[in-house]
Amino acid sequence: MNDVGKDSKKKSDQGHSPDTTLKLKIDGKKRSFNIDDPKLPDWIEEGALASGDFPYDEKMPNEEYAEILERLQIELVKMQYWLQDTGGRVISVFEGRDAAGKGGTIFNLRQYMNPRTARNVALPKPSETERGQWYFQRYISHFPTTGEFVTFDRSWYNRGGVEPVLGFCTPEQHESFLAQAPGFEHMIVADGIYFFKFWLNIGQIMQLKRFHDRRHSPLKSWKFSPIDIQGAKKWDDYTKARDTMLERTHTPHAPWTVVRSNDKRRARIAVIRRILLSLPYNGRDPGVIGNEDSLIIGSGPGFI
Repeated sequence: MNDVGKDSKKKSDQGHSPDTTLKLKIDGKKRSFNIDDPKLPDWIEEGALASGDFPYDEKMPNEEYAEILERLQIELVKMQYWLQDTGGRVISVFEGRDAAGKGGTIFNLRQYMNPRTARNVALPKPSETERGQWYFQRYISHFPTTGEFVTFDRSWYNRGGVEPVLGFCTPEQHESFLAQAPGFEHMIVADGIYFFKFWLNIGQIMQLKRFHDRRHSPLKSWKFSPIDIQGAKKWDDYTKARDTMLERTHTPHAPWTVVRSNDKRRARIAVIRRILLSLPYNGRDPGVIGNEDSLIIGSGPGFI
């Protein structure tokens, strides 16, 4: 969800309880799924990982993942020292559908970095003043100063996806955003900021599985709300908005990096590797970082 959508979750919670039975058409088959039922349907359990043409039959083994992640996190600490020594600045934008794994990826990326100079930005609903400003204005105030590494858990791309789908902006505002975003991002890069845009791509059945996991988890139930059900019903509308957004805003100076995220472990490794391989920090060890998995990470709309 985007920031406007998150606020709408609160509004939805104040009204009547919606019908939680989803009637969907997935891969040409009509499906019915009651997310309130604690038992996950077999077709979701069995088809989640492979959904969206995910290239692996199994998740990365946890032991392998933990070993690689620790090595990469050590490199991230080295990279942060380099930023502080040189005054470098980094912005990493994370976008994707609900439950694509943005929050977990950001957490693992920043887990051992110094929080004084590694910030995450997840903005709430715009204030009355912000709604009257230039659309990009409220994001600029959170940009990094010298030596800072800033992640955006959702960003100005709210207006490229959720807002037009759910009617939170006009078609004219949507078009204005798509026209202005490339120039806005050119200014970011021209000012010397290292700029990353990640789209975490999740399969439809995997999204349903993660929604169900959230709905029935005592620790994660706060992440789930009735608006997620609305979003699940609008899968095709979100797909159309995503494709338009990527086509219009994938540029040589600010390309989109697409990460297939049905397996959160592989996705996190892929994101961290891309950042480390792109920054010329002192003491970088390519042997420790390793090679990118071209089945998991690629560039632009052609990789979707």
